Amino acid sequence: MKEKYTLEELEALHEIARTLARPDDIKEQLRGVLEILSDRLGMERGMISILDARTGEAWLDVARGVDVRAGSVIYRPGEGITGKVAQTGRPLAIANLGEETHFLDRTGARKKLDRKELAFLCVPIFHQGRVVGVLSADKLSRNVADLGREVALLSAVAELLGKGVHFRAVEEENRRLRSLLAEARRPKTQILGRSKVIRDVLRLIDQVADTNTTVLIHGETGTGKELVAQAIHDNSRRSKGPLVRVNCAAMPDTLLESELFGHEKGAFTGAVTRRRGRFEEAQGGTIFLDEVGELSPVAQAKLLRVLQEREFQPLGSSRTVKVDVRVVAATNRDLEQEVAKGRFRSDLYYRLNVFPIFLPPLRDRGPDILLLADYFVVKYAEQFGKSVKRISTPAIDLLMAYHWPGNVRELENCMERAVVLASGDAIEARHLPPTLQMKPAELRSRSRGKLEALVGAYERDLIVEALKDAQGNQSQAARLLGTTKRIIQYKVQKYGIDPKRFRDRSV
Repeated sequence: MKEKYTLEELEALHEIARTLARPDDIKEQLRGVLEILSDRLGMERGMISILDARTGEAWLDVARGVDVRAGSVIYRPGEGITGKVAQTGRPLAIANLGEETHFLDRTGARKKLDRKELAFLCVPIFHQGRVVGVLSADKLSRNVADLGREVALLSAVAELLGKGVHFRAVEEENRRLRSLLAEARRPKTQILGRSKVIRDVLRLIDQVADTNTTVLIHGETGTGKELVAQAIHDNSRRSKGPLVRVNCAAMPDTLLESELFGHEKGAFTGAVTRRRGRFEEAQGGTIFLDEVGELSPVAQAKLLRVLQEREFQPLGSSRTVKVDVRVVAATNRDLEQEVAKGRFRSDLYYRLNVFPIFLPPLRDRGPDILLLADYFVVKYAEQFGKSVKRISTPAIDLLMAYHWPGNVRELENCMERAVVLASGDAIEARHLPPTLQMKPAELRSRSRGKLEALVGAYERDLIVEALKDAQGNQSQAARLLGTTKRIIQYKVQKYGIDPKRFRDRSV
């Protein structure tokens, strides 16, 4: 370019260089560059797309003046102007968008505009001689005196962007690989869910399954504790052995010793044959003691001995039976409080609570409610020979607003009933139980408060959750929420949130 840059252009390039030199999050830097192009160089709309080195596809990463979600717009190699620039590594400039047939407008940002008034510029972004992305912008045609000069200026900006866009591509590739690795490590299980709390449970299952460690599953009734026990067994080296389930709440003290440890013929009235106990049946496998908090003091003492010694004597026998059994227990009680009140033996509690897993209630698994509901609709539609395929929007609203005191079991019963009642292909609100349309008693008299207060409380919760996921990193929290670091910093100060308390102290 023979003609020199104007003072305004030089100042803009200098400001872009300073923006890219800041220690901010890379995506925030790229957004800052588009802001400068808009504020100082007359750009109407702009996009930075990242090239996927594996597929050659270019996907939109950062945009200004374009209302689309990052990653939702993808150009295959040679597709449209952006795909062509990514594939060839050569810039393209269009003086009149209205006459360009290759312009796809995937973002839909120019549907209501007169394209004849717009000029479009698209240049490749290089790093170490390889195309890593594409920078595109449109300007009002009347403000473009020399297309070649505009392309050269935008190419200069793209040259400054090279390193940052390369690192963004690396970041996204690492994120993709972490996601694939997490999915690959997901244990074999019937547990459904994508919420963070369930992912944490699955991670714990993966860590403990292939050991002999005793596990205690804490959780409310109906949360799926038996599925966790099944997953631990299925993913362990004992998976080929038996999984024996024992409901401690349904076992009277008089039968407990015989049920767990077996008896000899004639050990008591009615013992007409020798019988193996549940521990002996579980040899080489896993025994699942459900509702272990319901055991009486006498039963607790007998269970403690077998946990300590891994041996027992069947009722009415002098022989000692040694067992190789993995113990998984579950309770819906707060056993620490039970120990404090003297209703549960502390030594037994510490024997059981070697590796605790806390199973969250359904009300804390918001993202999973609809996933589970859809699963149960398909399950029971197939079972009952119904043509139900979906859940209507009003029914979804009721499902998401309900507090689910009975957890996943209540949701399953609710969807089974709805499928039975449904006559068409959709679950309607009228098919759901009346309880879903009522607030719990403790909430009925509570003041709703002002709209601003309610919205503020919800917004604060969203920011706190994002900061937890990002371990206190405000830039990463902003990305998770689809906003800017500047807005997060403002909201953090407004709501008095301390991001430092979410940092990982172990690092």
